[in-house]
Amino acid sequence: MSEEPLAGFTVGVTAARRHEELSALLERRGARVVCAPAIRLVPLTDDAVLLAATREMLARPVDAVVVTTAIGLRAWLETADGWGLRDDLIKSLGDVRVLTRGPKARGAVRAAGLTEAWSPESESCEEVLRHLLEEDLTGRRIAVQLYGEPAPELTDGLRRAGAEVLEIPVYQWARTEDTEPLRRLVGQAVAGTLDAITFTSAPAVAATLSTAAEHDAEEPLLDALRTRVVAACVGPVTAAGLERRDVPTVRPDRARIGALVRALAADLPARRAGRIVVQGHTLEIRGHGVMLDGRLRPIARAPMAILRALAVRPGHVVSRTELRGALPGGSPSAGPFTARPQPDEHAVEMAVARLRRGLGHQYLVETVVKRGYRLACALPAAR
Repeated sequence: MSEEPLAGFTVGVTAARRHEELSALLERRGARVVCAPAIRLVPLTDDAVLLAATREMLARPVDAVVVTTAIGLRAWLETADGWGLRDDLIKSLGDVRVLTRGPKARGAVRAAGLTEAWSPESESCEEVLRHLLEEDLTGRRIAVQLYGEPAPELTDGLRRAGAEVLEIPVYQWARTEDTEPLRRLVGQAVAGTLDAITFTSAPAVAATLSTAAEHDAEEPLLDALRTRVVAACVGPVTAAGLERRDVPTVRPDRARIGALVRALAADLPARRAGRIVVQGHTLEIRGHGVMLDGRLRPIARAPMAILRALAVRPGHVVSRTELRGALPGGSPSAGPFTARPQPDEHAVEMAVARLRRGLGHQYLVETVVKRGYRLACALPAAR
């Protein structure tokens, strides 16, 4: 278990496409995965808009084409094939400068037998815009393949620089039809039973926040993401919607699913795992378990809440009243996802008993008569 860096942690997956691959990579590193697709990819309801834009580009050649997504380029070519225009479109793209928004779009361009003129390593439209603004764009015609929604930061910037912009709408994002899994995911994040959420697109971030808002939980969710739940985003475009709300994010150097998992596996244990030595045993507290001397021991939610409260001050006595407040439902500010009966002292005693059984050693948690409980750690010598 010690070789699985995410053992003991629960990670939410909001991806629609490739969620199985992402889940498998996380589980391979020991994580417990909760899948809740936030969005779905749907074709345009009216291909006439795409057909008109394609015909306009073929009739009046452009100076440059910006390919923003791999799936968008593939869908564009496949749809053009149905119209009998694929060969003409490929020829047109081969005759102009093609700029791609990051590695995935670049790979799709090359797979189509084309060659990109320029591509950033990031997936940032802002970087593409900066590159284009290095030259005079007055009177230039630039086609921009959209990625499921308008991209005003790019298209408006090009127009302000004097370019004529032809927007190519290929597909659009829509909310997932069954929002219940996502609602439960939000509830888990707010309740503290989730350690991280992964996002692979900006629309998934927007859909998650929107679902939370519909249940009066947007601010509780944002608070959780700012404090105890790690937001792992595949790239800067995905992260932007959270960072604007002062949510810290974990991002890989390369916008790849594998790189995202590696970044999370490096960050989450360092950020969330607290290590304590108790009676010669090393305890590393994780999301839903404890690494005890390098071996994962799953711990239920209430006993884990007790352990976290005791671990704040190792060796010091924590009163039963304080521990009641630490138990699930013990906070008076329980939100819409966390309301439940208030725990009593008997609930504390039961949770402590379950904690001792879960750890496998009764003596790691000591009872201090009439005062409370403590982790059996040596206190630092008083000066």
